Amino acid sequence: MQVTVDIPDEFADALAPEGEDLARTILEDRTAQAYRDGKLTTYQVQCILDLPSRMDVDPFLTKYGIYDYTVEMLEGDLKHLESLGG
Repeated sequence: MQVTVDIPDEFADALAPEGEDLARTILEDRTAQAYRDGKLTTYQVQCILDLPSRMDVDPFLTKYGIYDYTVEMLEGDLKHLESLGG
């Protein structure tokens, strides 16, 4: 699907960092939000953004402050490490 959005020129610069493609910025922003909301899988993110591999999805998510490692997972790992240490 191709989507066209009309944005007044005087505001376009405020929507994307200098030197970045506004269309790509909007696509990435919406994709990150949909993933954060649980509407997309990592595979779907990879396909939408045309990323070469699953390994390229993690840096993208990190850029948006999205981490698949929860506090509960960390606590479990810490307990496991403590049990190994005696």
